[in-house]
Amino acid sequence: MMASRGYDMTPTMYSPDGRIYQVEYAIETVKRGAIAIGLQAKDGVVIAVEEKSRDLQVEGITQKIFQVDEHIGIAAAGYIPDARIMVDNARFFSQSNKLTYDEVTGVEAVAKHLADQSHQFTQYSGVRPFGVALIIAGVDKLVLKFSLLIQVGHMFHILQLQ
Repeated sequence: MMASRGYDMTPTMYSPDGRIYQVEYAIETVKRGAIAIGLQAKDGVVIAVEEKSRDLQVEGITQKIFQVDEHIGIAAAGYIPDARIMVDNARFFSQSNKLTYDEVTGVEAVAKHLADQSHQFTQYSGVRPFGVALIIAGVDKLVLKFSLLIQVGHMFHILQLQ
């Protein structure tokens, strides 16, 4: 990567060649992260991550798979502290929806909320884009759903089986 010459100070500043270095740094962080995969079968979904244990890490405790609600799980690849922030936001969104509307939040609604938040962090000064990609999996009304969220706010819906 070429020297940024001060154009990497904020995600709202373009370099003369039209690049946004903060977004490129976030994408590179995900590329250097561990692998996360999601599998879907007729009767369930499986999310898995590659864990590289460190000396002080407790064995048997995953730090890259999170539970948002009883029916939604998230696998993360990239910078895990950013993933924790997004998962906490997803939990708050899901719980708020449950308290307000007295019904569970859909997988797609949580994925869209996280995509909107992630995209906002590429548009304002004083923040940086999240350096994490998420696989969001769950069950909505007995329909298995997958969504893939990459760090600049793009959301993709993956195959849905009934």
